[in-house]
Amino acid sequence: MTTACQAPPGEEAAAPVRDIPVGVYLSLTGSEATFGNETLEGIRMAADEINSRGGVLGRKLRLVVEDDQGKPEEAASVVTKMITSDGVLGMIGENKSACSLAAAPICQAARVPMVSPSSTNPEVTKKGDYIFRVCFIDSLQGDAIASYAVKNLKATKAAIIKDVKSDYSVGLGQFFAQGFASRGGKVVADQSYSEGDRDFRSQLTAIRNAKPDVIMVPGYYTDVAQIAIQARDLGLTIPLIGGDGWESPKLLEIAGSSLDGSYYASPVFFSEKGSPAMATFIASFRKRYGKEPAALNAQGYDALNVFAEGVRRAGTLDPPAIRKAIAETKDFPGAAGVLTLNENRDAVKPVSMVKIVGKTPTFAGWVEP
Repeated sequence: MTTACQAPPGEEAAAPVRDIPVGVYLSLTGSEATFGNETLEGIRMAADEINSRGGVLGRKLRLVVEDDQGKPEEAASVVTKMITSDGVLGMIGENKSACSLAAAPICQAARVPMVSPSSTNPEVTKKGDYIFRVCFIDSLQGDAIASYAVKNLKATKAAIIKDVKSDYSVGLGQFFAQGFASRGGKVVADQSYSEGDRDFRSQLTAIRNAKPDVIMVPGYYTDVAQIAIQARDLGLTIPLIGGDGWESPKLLEIAGSSLDGSYYASPVFFSEKGSPAMATFIASFRKRYGKEPAALNAQGYDALNVFAEGVRRAGTLDPPAIRKAIAETKDFPGAAGVLTLNENRDAVKPVSMVKIVGKTPTFAGWVEP
């Protein structure tokens, strides 16, 4: 049984008379817990800032937070609970595409606008016109990674090792393969595993025998780190490449230097020399949490702000009006960069490529959509 998280200091446990309850469902425990907790840090920071300025339409935001444990069935359960029992007017979540795909039809049926911080599977926003996201989608990300592999890494042969139980991993691997082939590249090995596996040596041996120039690993940081370690143990020294599922400090804590010379796509690369909104976010985040921000901190922050700005522009708590206002988001100055929602309610924004040098992520360049 999943229960709501206890409200931390500064968050109200009971609904005040005049507030806007906003549901938040994330993987706060389980294998992707780092993703969920980083996102929640950004959401809480956004809520506190909005409320300190008087809230939205004279009402404060009240977060109702639930842990879905990274399980689609739990995501459906807690989202249903927040809509029917807590009366939330908006929903923020999830990181994991499989969880967003389970929850989106429920939000759509209830006319509760849902903003995903980082679910990149293209199918998510196809669940209905009340579903939005502030991240790029896998078709764009996969094509950008393929472009970078061909143009910058001069790769002509690639291998793929994907998690067949993950919608994100399967989809991103497919879009990479399409983009790589369209640029004259050839996928010489296509291997798979299932979430929870810990031994990848047989798949990596088959990849080694195919002699690719790069290995595409469209998975999450826990699996990626183990794959990298085992690949180096087998003598594979070619670069590994991947997507935003790598984006976690835990990646290099686990992998050590095994990912040296590898690359991944990221929704943001932080710099005080970036936009004013990014610089302000970096400074505020450091002051609040005493550490450097991660991409998911910014995406959680942007997701709640996009929802709140939609309510403000709608000028009402009427769901259709809020939905319409969010859909019209254009040139929004987010912490993760300026974003515009297209006709499919997906964010249009450039992809930053990150190179791992030793144990340090470094900016490698932009790939424009």
